[in-house]
Formats: sequence, structure tokens, C-alpha cells
Amino acid sequence: MNQALLVIDAQQELIEGNENESSVFKKEQLLDNINLVVKKAKESDAKVVFIRDKDVADGKGEGFQVHQKINVPSESMIFDKEATNSFHGTPLLDYLKDHDIKHLIIMGCQTEHCIDSAVRTATINGFDVTLATDGHSTRDSSVLTAEQIISHHNKTLHGHYNVDNFAVVRKSEEDLFEPIHHKYR
Repeated sequence: MNQALLVIDAQQELIEGNENESSVFKKEQLLDNINLVVKKAKESDAKVVFIRDKDVADGKGEGFQVHQKINVPSESMIFDKEATNSFHGTPLLDYLKDHDIKHLIIMGCQTEHCIDSAVRTATINGFDVTLATDGHSTRDSSVLTAEQIISHHNKTLHGHYNVDNFAVVRKSEEDLFEPIHHKYR
């Protein structure tokens, strides 16, 4: 099965924060887990795609780049987006279809925005999705803590489906490139 790891908005300034925003929740664990899954993706011959949000660091400089602690394989694709949704206005969907990708592993930032929309849009567009339960993060909101937001989305998105394709939530340490969706069909 052709698979891809999609790492969304794992950018230097978004993860570390700036003078106006704090760093994301458990940033070191997030970075470690992304690197673990990137390694597994390479071992599984899966495509690795990074998405960068042009709103981060005004779309320029070191803060805009994929976080310096993430091991970005040289053969990775990097797409820039202007919307919350990684599929909107980017070549992502065409790239995935051109490579006959059937299963996406999704990681990155921020849980309630770009991660949520990517998982939902992917299932609508015919992909099974595995969301790494410990591979996405966010900051506290005025209503909920980051930990509550992450927990809520892990619960809500596990089993999210659009008839034929759906999402499961699994830990980064699991073999995410051995999909378990067939167990639920």
C-alpha cells in the first residue's frame, strides 16, 4: 500500500513560540515523536510531506522553516499553504493522487485548526488516516488547556469517517505504517 507521512506546520516559530505566543504543549515530545515517525516512514518507503503555513513568521526567515530539530529527509516534499486546510490552494491532493497514496499518517500543529481540518478533509478525499495521538500539539485557548484540546480531538477523530474512509488514532511508538483500518471495516 502506498502511504505518506504528512507533517503539518511543524515550524520553528509555531513550535517555539514568540513574543506574542507561547510554545506548544510538550514541544520536546512532539519533536521526538515526529522524528521517530519520519524514521519509520523512510524505513517503510513512505512519502514524507511537510506543509508550512505562510502565516507563521510572516512566511519568511528561520521561524518559517520546518523546526531545526526535525530530521527532514532530502527527498521530502514541502508545500506552503495560506489556509488552515492543507489541501486548499496547494498541490497536496494532486501529489498524493499522482503517487496513488491510500493511507496518510498525520502529525504537526495546531490540533484544533490545521490538524483537525487535514484529518477530516483527507477522509472526504478518499484516504484512510492515522493520527498520531502524541504527534500533534497546540497551545492553551481561553476556554481549554492544550492538553484538553488534544485529548478532545484524539477522542473525536478516532473513528471519524466519511462512509468508505476513516481515521484512527494511534501512538507514535506503534507501527503506524501497518494500517489497522481493515479491523474496523
